[in-house]
Amino acid sequence: MQATTRRHSWTLRAVAAAALLVGGAAFAQDKEPIQPIEPFKVINPALVELGKKLYFDPRLSKSGVLSCNTCHNLSMGGTDNIKTSVGHKWHQGPINAPTVLNSGMNLAQFWDGRAKDLKEQAGGPIANPGEMGFTHDLATDVVASIPAYRAEFKAAFGSDQVSIGAITTAIAAFEDTLVTPNSRFDQWLKGDKKAMNAQELAGYKLFKESGCIACHYGTIMGGTSFQKMGVQEPYKTANKEVGRAAVTGKDADRFNFKVPTLRNVELTYPYFHDGQADTLKEAVDIMGRLQLGRKYSAQENADIVAFLKTLTGEQPQILLPLLPPSADSTKRPTPFD
Repeated sequence: MQATTRRHSWTLRAVAAAALLVGGAAFAQDKEPIQPIEPFKVINPALVELGKKLYFDPRLSKSGVLSCNTCHNLSMGGTDNIKTSVGHKWHQGPINAPTVLNSGMNLAQFWDGRAKDLKEQAGGPIANPGEMGFTHDLATDVVASIPAYRAEFKAAFGSDQVSIGAITTAIAAFEDTLVTPNSRFDQWLKGDKKAMNAQELAGYKLFKESGCIACHYGTIMGGTSFQKMGVQEPYKTANKEVGRAAVTGKDADRFNFKVPTLRNVELTYPYFHDGQADTLKEAVDIMGRLQLGRKYSAQENADIVAFLKTLTGEQPQILLPLLPPSADSTKRPTPFD
C-alpha cells in the first residue's frame, strides 16, 4: 500500500513538472525529480590507486584468471553484457551482473540488497565458489605475500598489514570514483537548452507522465528502493531468484528487487535481473505493461528510448594498472581447474 501511495505521489509530481516543459525550455533542476551527477572528489589518492589495482587483479580469485573487472567491465558500461555472469570452473551465475558505475549511490548492493555498501559487496564474490572461488584468508595471504602491495597498503592505511577488511575498503574506495557525469541529460538539467532534441524531450515528458519516475528518480534514477517485478501482471521467467525475500524471509518481499539505475542504460544490456530483455525497446515495452499497465505505441516507445540514450555520461578514463609482481614471478595463473 505504501509503495502504491508513493508511486501515485511521484506520478502527480511528474505530471506537475511535465507541465513546465514547454518548447524544450530548461528550468531549474530543483523542480525536477532527477538531479545531475557531479564529478567525484578523491580524498585519499593512495587508497583509490590501491583499490584500482586490486579491482583488476586476478590473483584475488582461485584460478588466477578472474577479477572484479571480469563481471563489471569498465569498458562495457560496468557490466559484462551477458544474461548471467560466468565464474569459477565456468559456473553460470544465477543473476545478471548490475553495473558498477555510480553504484556508490545505491541504497544497498546486489539485486536483493544483501550487502549494505560497496565494502561489504566487494568481499562477496571473492569467497563465492561460483564466482571467484577463493577464500578471504587465502586472498589475503596472496596479497600480503607481494612486497609492492604491502608498501601500497602502508601508503593508503599507514600500516602494511593486509586484511580482507583493508582489501575491500580499498576496492570500494576505487568503485566510489566510478561516476559518470556530464550526460546530455545532465547538461540539459543544468540549463543547456540545446543538449536534448525534441524527441528526447518528448520521451522525458512521457517518462514522467506515465509513471516511470515513481521508481527511477534521484541522481542515478534508481537504486533507492526495492520494487516488485510484475505489479500489473506477473513477470514470466525461468530464473529462480526471488529477490528481497531471500534476505528478509518475508513472503511479501518475494520478487522485490532493487530498482536498477538508468544511468548509462544504453550500455548495460541485457536488462532486468534475469537479463531477459535484449534491447531498450523490449525493456520499455515490458516495463510499461508489467509495472504501469500501459501499452506504449511504437512512437511512444521510440521517444522514451531516445530519452534513455541521453543518460550515457562520461565513462571513467582508467588506465590499466601495472600490477605488483608476485614474490615468485615464475609462477603462472592456473586455468579453470
